[in-house]
Order: sequence, then C-alpha cells, then structure tokens
Amino acid sequence: MTLRTFLLGACSALVFAGMASAETLTIATVNNGDMIRMQKLTDDFKAKNPGIDLEWVTLEENVLRQKVTTDIATKGGQYDVLTIGTYEVPIWAKQDWLLPLDNLGANYDVDDLLPAIRSGLTVDGKLYASPFYGESSMVMYRKDLFEAAGLKMPDAPTWDFVADAARKITNKDKEIYGICLRGKAGWGENMAFLTAMSNSFGARWFDEKWKPQFDQPEWKDTLDFYVKLMKDAGPPGASSNGFNENLALFQTGKCGMWIDATVAASFVADPKQSQVADKVGFALAPDKGLGKRGNWLWAWSLAIPAGTQKAEAAEKFVAWATSKEYSNLVAEKEGWLNAPPGTRKSLYANADYQKAASFAKMTLDSIESADPTKPTVKPVPYVGVQFVAIPEFQGIGTAVGQQFSAALAGQLSVDQALQAAQQLTTREMTKAGYIK
Repeated sequence: MTLRTFLLGACSALVFAGMASAETLTIATVNNGDMIRMQKLTDDFKAKNPGIDLEWVTLEENVLRQKVTTDIATKGGQYDVLTIGTYEVPIWAKQDWLLPLDNLGANYDVDDLLPAIRSGLTVDGKLYASPFYGESSMVMYRKDLFEAAGLKMPDAPTWDFVADAARKITNKDKEIYGICLRGKAGWGENMAFLTAMSNSFGARWFDEKWKPQFDQPEWKDTLDFYVKLMKDAGPPGASSNGFNENLALFQTGKCGMWIDATVAASFVADPKQSQVADKVGFALAPDKGLGKRGNWLWAWSLAIPAGTQKAEAAEKFVAWATSKEYSNLVAEKEGWLNAPPGTRKSLYANADYQKAASFAKMTLDSIESADPTKPTVKPVPYVGVQFVAIPEFQGIGTAVGQQFSAALAGQLSVDQALQAAQQLTTREMTKAGYIK
C-alpha cells in the first residue's frame, strides 16, 4: 500500500466516522425534581439509542417559559425537545409551532394516558405533547402539629378551617409557619395558585364579554383573605417564594401546611429528601362552599418544535421519557414512591404504587375533579382552571402577578393592586380586540 492510498483510506474512514457520529438533541427543561431525576437516568436511553446524545438546558420556571416562548415564536431553533405545559400546547399547535407525536412506538399505549391530562394536550384528535407528569393541587400538612393543637384535618377542608388552623399552629419563635403559599410573581407561579383559589371564592378573570373582573367583590375577598393569612401565618419573604422555595421550607419542617402541586407529595413524603416525611398528611384543596375547590389541572409535557432538524430522534426521546417503562425504571432505581405521577391509568391501578404512595388516591381525585371547561362558579368565555387559554394571558398574567406579589410584600394595598390589575388587563384586552 502506498502512502497516498493509506492517507486516502484514513481520510475516508474519518469522513465516515463523522457521518456516523452521534446526533445531539438539545432539551429545554424546568429545574423541578422529577426533571432533574430524568437527567440522571438517561444512560438507559443512550444505551438503547447509541446514536443520540443529549444536551440539557435546565432553567427556573419563569425563565424557561420566557426563553422557550421567544425561541419558538421567532423560529430560533435552539431546542429539539421542549418542556411545556397544558397552557401552551393547544395555542402553539394551532400556530403550527409543534409537531404532532405520530410515531411514539407500538408499545407506547397512548390510551393509557389519563383522559383529563391527554385531552389538554390534544388538538384535532392529534397528540402534540406527551405528559411527563400531571398534577392538580392539594393540601399537604403536618399531622404532628395538628395533633398538638387538637385539630383534625378533614379530607375536604374549607378555606376558613385552613386559615384558622394555620394561625393556631404558627410558632414564629421556632420558625414554624402555619402555611406556605406561592408569592413569587408569574402567570404560572403566584397566579396559578391565586387563580385556582379565586375560582373557589366565586371570582373569575373575565365576564362573558371579556371584561376584566378585578373590580368585583369576589377578587377583593380572595386577595384580602390571602394577604392577611400570609401576614399572620406565612414565612418571611413570602413574596419571593414559588414552588421550589416552598418545597424546601416544607421539607425542612418550617411549614405546617402547604397548598400546591400534587406532584410535590412524593418529595415531602420521601425520607431521603424530607425531614418530616413520616408526619405528612394530605387533603383536597379547600373550598368556600360554592361548588368549586381551589385545585388546578396541569401537565409538564415534552413537545417537539416544528423548527427542529432532528424530529425522529426527538420523538424517540419523548417516547422513552414518558413511557410505562420509564416509570418502571424510576421505581427500580428509586422506589415506586418517586414514579412520575398523574399521567397514566396503569400507575394508579398498580398495587405497588398504591402501597408506596399514600397520596395516590387524593392525587387522582384532585386531577379528575378539575374541570377546565367550567372552571368558575359564574359562566366564562374561556377554558383553563389556573390560567386563561388565550395567547395574551402569558403577559397579562405575569403583570397581574407582579401587582399581587407587591400587595403580599406590603408595597401596595390590596385595593391598589386590584385597581392596577383591572386597568392593565382592560388596556391589554382592548388592544388585543377582545373588548369592543
């Protein structure tokens, strides 16, 4: 063999190796515990798909939403797989920003997905995102603190009971606060909680003609109740606390009650992560006797942007991460308690899961009782429990959330916050053409 032949052969081998090199998927995700766990388990995916590498962009919830929305709206093409929620999926699918998930594989069993979760991710009969975990909201509470105060938590408490109990179990000298609730501004942070809460107080974002309703007594009742309760029984700096901050407070024993996503149940009940794991009880989200509870409906889901050049590889990843087999993998590595909740019927029929997860039935009941098509006591022109399913809500919801966070921090009065919310929402809805 001549040197020239050798060099040509070597170059051809290098070119072939380059052609056969791994395809890298860039995945944008939220920094919640279940997503962090998924990243640790991806060796299983790589072993089954040796031609695909994964690059993670892990962001705080508000930042993720902003970056992903900007990228997909401008066709930036930074990501191949997106972590998005029930709010975005139908809106973005109708804009042709997402690819339908038509090839999840013969074993995927799409009919095993919980109907309440699947319907929110389906447009014109096609699935546009696959749920990684689904959730409603519920009360998580310290049984030991309730017992010491002579209290018993009902399975279906009222807001008045919750508020009274929160004040009774607060001991600020010992840094034990009766209740932790979201205060961090964001349409998916404090406004997710406050919108669901307001539904149970009889409030609504808009009347049937899209007129904002923050000047109505039901919103005044909601925000007054929330601000006073948090002042009396909440932790300091609550206006900066979102899901992750309140989770940390509860796990370290500083919260007597926490009303938030059902997905948190496995984290607060896991002795490896929670100092109060053996003391936690669960109840449905509270009500005011008007026929609506303060619980929402959501799924963090994986979707594929229409601009990706790696759709086939991306769909393989989505199928892996949201499959029954993934749940089994989590159970094998970290126990059934930590299996991603709220997405599949088979999980709730699984005796091992039911035994490990004392909160399983409460989670399923909460998910199935939330009604996005009739979220409020009075009629409304929109769909969505803790959000309004229109494109403008992302901006309006965050702006209103800033006013309500300021009221919680004492920078505005409740009346000032509601007046500002009414004005800014009316302005934006008029500009967008909803209000004639």
